Order: sequence, then C-alpha cells, then structure tokens
Amino acid sequence: MVFVVPWFVYIVRCRDGSLYAGATNDLDKRVRAHSEGKGARYTRSRRPVVLVFSRRARDKRSALRQEYRIKQLTRVEKLALIAAPARRRT
Repeated sequence: MVFVVPWFVYIVRCRDGSLYAGATNDLDKRVRAHSEGKGARYTRSRRPVVLVFSRRARDKRSALRQEYRIKQLTRVEKLALIAAPARRRT
C-alpha cells in the first residue's frame, strides 16, 4: 500500500501585516512552528502569524513551484489571491 503525503502551499500574515509564503507537508504543524518562533527566520520576529491562504498541491515539486510563483507576486497580487473565492484556489 502506497501512502501519499499531501503537500500544501500557504501564506501567513505576520503581526506587522507582512505576508510570508511557504510549502509544507504538515500545514498545522508548520503554522504552529511559525507562531512559536521555530519556523522561518523571517517570521521569528513577526509573531504571531495567522494562516490566510492554503492550497493543496499534487506533490512536493508542485508545492515548491507554487510557492516560488507566489513569492514572485507583488503584495497587491498576493492580497488578491487571498481574497479570491475558495473554489478558485484549488
């Protein structure tokens, strides 16, 4: 039996209002790590964080590609992505 681990791309909003994008195979654990100061260096001094966007990815490679694309977006484009209806996010 093959167990497929789900991957996600996500955006968190930091305390200072900035946005951070990432990819993970355990979304709850990763967001908790960011909020506890054990996540990315960027979010450590901007705690707490709130998950504002997530999308399931086909696999790790797809998640990392989506993360890269999101990181290339402007703030306005990221906010539009966050505001988009959920049905368009999948």
